[in-house]
Amino acid sequence: MTGTERPLAGRVALVAGATRGAGRGIAVELGAAGATVYVTGRTTRDRRSEYDRPETIEDTADLVTAAGGTGIAVPTDHLVPEQVERLVARMDAEQGHLDVLVNDIWGGEYLTEWDKPVWEYSLTDGLRMLRLAIDTHLVTAHYAFPLLIKRPGGLVVEVTDGTAEYNADHYRLNAYYDLAKISPIRLARSWAHELGPHGATAVAITPGWLRSEIMLHEYGVTEENWRDACVKEPHFAISETPRFVGRAVAALAADEQRDRWQGQSLSSGGLAKEYGFTDLDGSRPDAWRYVVEVQDAGKPADVTGYR
Repeated sequence: MTGTERPLAGRVALVAGATRGAGRGIAVELGAAGATVYVTGRTTRDRRSEYDRPETIEDTADLVTAAGGTGIAVPTDHLVPEQVERLVARMDAEQGHLDVLVNDIWGGEYLTEWDKPVWEYSLTDGLRMLRLAIDTHLVTAHYAFPLLIKRPGGLVVEVTDGTAEYNADHYRLNAYYDLAKISPIRLARSWAHELGPHGATAVAITPGWLRSEIMLHEYGVTEENWRDACVKEPHFAISETPRFVGRAVAALAADEQRDRWQGQSLSSGGLAKEYGFTDLDGSRPDAWRYVVEVQDAGKPADVTGYR
C-alpha cells in the first residue's frame, strides 16, 4: 500500500473493548490505515469473560496485523484501575505517544431487558450495566488522556448506540440502558471541553443496526447469509457490518481538520456521506435516518434510498 492508502502509518491507537462487534471493526480498519493498534478486552485465548463467547482479543490483534497494521493484544479489565494504569504505562514505554483512543467498552448485552420498569429490573444487573458502560470509560480516560495530550492532534471516540438527536427524543429499552447510551454522548462533550485546549478532538459515534457476532448469532445467521434474517425482521435489511463504523473512525483519525467535529454526536452513515467510504458490500447504509423515516414511522421495510 502507498502512504496515501495508509494515512495512519506511524499513529498509535488504543481500542478499549475490541474483542468483538464495533470495537473489533474499528481496530481492524485503523490497522488497515496503517496504525499500531492496542486492543483490550476480558476474553483471551486462555480465559473467557462472562459472555462465554469464542472471540478473543488475540484474534482481533491478528486481524489488525493481517489488515496491514500492527495489532497488540493486552488483556485488560477496564473496571480495575491498576490494570488500565499498567496498560497505559506499557504504551508509553513502547510507543511514547497515543494518537487515537476509542472508548468502546460495553459488555451489557446479556444484562439488557426491554421495557421493564426500574422497580422490576434486577438492581444488580442494572448497576453492573452502568459500571461497564460508564465507569470503564472514566477509568480509561483518567489514565490515557495524559499520554494522548503529550502532543497535539489526538482523537477520542466515545462509541454508543444512537445519536444525540435520536436518544433525546426516544426512551431506549429501559432506564439503565437509556442512561448507559446517552452517557458517552455527554462524555464526548466533556472531553471536548477538557481536551480541546490541548489540541485534541473528542466525538461520540454510533453505528447503525450492527451485524455484530452476537446479533448474527441471535438471528441464527452468518455474515454470508445475513439477509435470511430479514424474513424474521424485515428492517434488518438496513444493517451494517462492524467494519463500516470502523471506516468512519479511520476517516476521522485521518482527517487533519477533524476538530470541526469537536464535541459532536456522529453516525457511521452520516460520516460515510461526508468522507465517501462504504461498507464491505459497497453500500452506504444510513440507518438512523431509516429508523426514523421508515421503521419508527411504521412503514414496510424498504431500504431504497437508504443504502
